[in-house]
Amino acid sequence: MIELELSGDEHAAGKLRPEHLQQAVNAIREDGFVVLHRAIDPDHIALLRERMLADVEEILTLDDVPYQFRDGHLQQDPPPVPPYLFRDVLVNELVVDVTRAVLGEDLKNAFYSGNTCLPNPHQQPLHVDSGQLWPNLDEATPAYSLVVNVPIVDATPENGSTELWPGTHLDTTRSINDGDIKLSPEVEACRRAESHPLQPTVPSGSVLIRDMRLWHRGMPNHSEQPRPMIAMIHWPRWWNTGKPLRFPKGTEELFAASALETMAEFVEGPISYINRNRKYDYTE
Repeated sequence: MIELELSGDEHAAGKLRPEHLQQAVNAIREDGFVVLHRAIDPDHIALLRERMLADVEEILTLDDVPYQFRDGHLQQDPPPVPPYLFRDVLVNELVVDVTRAVLGEDLKNAFYSGNTCLPNPHQQPLHVDSGQLWPNLDEATPAYSLVVNVPIVDATPENGSTELWPGTHLDTTRSINDGDIKLSPEVEACRRAESHPLQPTVPSGSVLIRDMRLWHRGMPNHSEQPRPMIAMIHWPRWWNTGKPLRFPKGTEELFAASALETMAEFVEGPISYINRNRKYDYTE
């Protein structure tokens, strides 16, 4: 597992040192993920943490709580309104430096959601977020999308950090057209005989970038507090991302002058985000 400690000079330049950038690119290509430490201002994380933990209580009062696969694994959007919008979260220059090196110059983001692992004893089924564009090739194609995860509290095996299966993004048997993104217990057992998954510790303020094809799952949270984590997805400009994200008018400048285009609609009035998500493939 490759973890990069970002320096003050890198923050000031808005670019990784060449050796750091190459390490990050190699890690994503070979392992399927990389961690960038000290990527986001801790004061920004603290403000998001306070609001997102408060939002958990409101989401749990909904008639249809948006659990993902299993009870306790909650899809939760971060607040898409000031004072909770931060450039170093949404268009972080150091993160974009990495994703652009992997995906190419023209990038866009049209996803701003996340998952919150509540205190619970359940693990999700092993799954992929998306399969191969062209399955059953001799070798997998390069990455076509990258998930950018921002933990809002320290993510550890104790509180349900995501289980990752290194190298599985190169498995060519899964297709983007598969209706079921879960992997069977037989496939899991076969892969486990060859390699082992891990649950990395990713401190708040760090960023985990992973190939969208990587096998992973949400794990039990044995602590007494929820574990929220923001998720964005970076795609090449040619990818069809559907409906734009909605942010308030007056926040346009936050997203300007970035190599990452945010597919956004800027609107008047309140933005409903607490009840936007729905259950997925739910089993109690």
